[in-house]
Amino acid sequence: MKLSTTDRKRFRVKNKIKKVAKPERFRLCVSRSTKNISAQIIDDKNCKTLFSASSIEKDIKNMKMKNKTDLSKVVAEKLAKKAQEKKITKVYFDRGIYKYHGRVKIFAETLRKNGMEF
Repeated sequence: MKLSTTDRKRFRVKNKIKKVAKPERFRLCVSRSTKNISAQIIDDKNCKTLFSASSIEKDIKNMKMKNKTDLSKVVAEKLAKKAQEKKITKVYFDRGIYKYHGRVKIFAETLRKNGMEF
């Protein structure tokens, strides 16, 4: 069976993370669309999503952001705040099929500023 380009990219990134993954760390998975960005912290050992943050949530949507980069900063700050409440600081950053560029890079840098390590 032939995989599509996006499936190959996703598979390649996920396998690299699995090779170096340690059970005490969780995976931070980012997904973005043309208008929105969302992220979730996943426990791969138990196959559970611990918590997530998205630009579709009501409190973020009501802020009326001017551009998408500001939106990704707000979502990253919210996710980092939730992680600090659960005392999670070390994660693996799963960028998925997206390049580490633009909104994904700003998202990651904002998480680092707020105490996350990856």
